[in-house]
Amino acid sequence: METPVSELLKTPLHELHLSLGARLVPFAGYAMPVQYRDGLIAEHRQCRSAAALFDVSHMGQIRLSGADAAAALETLVPVDVVDLGIGRQRYAFFTNEHGGLLDDLMISRPEPGTGFGDLFLVVNAGCKDADLRHLQTNIGHRCSVVAMPERALLALQGPQAADALARLNPAVKQLVFMTGGVFDLADAPCFVTRSGYTGEDGFEISVPAERAAALASALLALPEVKPAGLGARDTLRLEAGLCLYGHDIDENSSPVEAGLSWAIQKVRRPGGAREGGYPGAAAIGRHLAGGVLRKRVGLVGLERVPVREGASIVDAHGHKLGHVTSGTLAPGVDRPIAMAYLPPDHAGPGHEVYAEVRGKRLPMRVTPMPFQPHRYHRA
Repeated sequence: METPVSELLKTPLHELHLSLGARLVPFAGYAMPVQYRDGLIAEHRQCRSAAALFDVSHMGQIRLSGADAAAALETLVPVDVVDLGIGRQRYAFFTNEHGGLLDDLMISRPEPGTGFGDLFLVVNAGCKDADLRHLQTNIGHRCSVVAMPERALLALQGPQAADALARLNPAVKQLVFMTGGVFDLADAPCFVTRSGYTGEDGFEISVPAERAAALASALLALPEVKPAGLGARDTLRLEAGLCLYGHDIDENSSPVEAGLSWAIQKVRRPGGAREGGYPGAAAIGRHLAGGVLRKRVGLVGLERVPVREGASIVDAHGHKLGHVTSGTLAPGVDRPIAMAYLPPDHAGPGHEVYAEVRGKRLPMRVTPMPFQPHRYHRA
């Protein structure tokens, strides 16, 4: 039975959401805005054309402190943490003994002495308690592992996000994609990274919880910025070809099957200077050598009928190939798009398959992702 919204956890922006006419839904134990008065499509287009502000305070923020923190974290993730430079950010994932994904996360190395530890992690809302236990149990003896529930998290995304945020502090324009630092915004010390989950240029902003509403209000007062909810966040990330944990990736999917091999740097791969040493390294090594039986692919519908999560994907003879992990009628692409895992011999670009929707077989074509080009600010 679904928990009533009144009994759910609330983010520091809860009252602001209500004042903006948000429709709240349960998500990862929180009452979260799925959309505001203008609706999902308008919010999606706002992010693609100007700037949209998302409340992502339900996500977990964790700091690791100690000289051994980076080497310790490398025992839990297959990415290069030791060589991550100050002010840099990196995408990563926790793995299990079978090479499956326990969660995906962002790792930043802040400037020393800023209060964000030697490493600052942002993890998914639904996994944050398990992730914290995972870290404390496995590396808590090597470094300090501290949750930061006293901080909220905002995401300002879109082609005008940099101009908007620079009105509060011009120095944020120094950041490029996947870098971060501490900046004062609306009289609050914030850890800001130039990153996000929409495929657009933008920023994620860790702010003290008691200052979050003031910062959000200051941003929403700018002409470029409007609020956006979870609905638009989902359609935006799907157009950008980005995975949603628990849907497109989970403990039964390896990073290689999921098309995330790019996040495993050479130094951590078989033959690299710091190869292995993390859960599932042997299985992932085999997959990297070409041993996967399925691959995550993008699909575009050839008919204008949405294909949702869970729909079966079959071949021309009706043999099941897989199922849709995420799907929508994409506002920016103006056609149905989806992700699914398919056998390698059906995963090549241009290959046609069929989605079973309400007793009908709808043709879909395998297509490279992202569906909408990324517009990150890299220089």
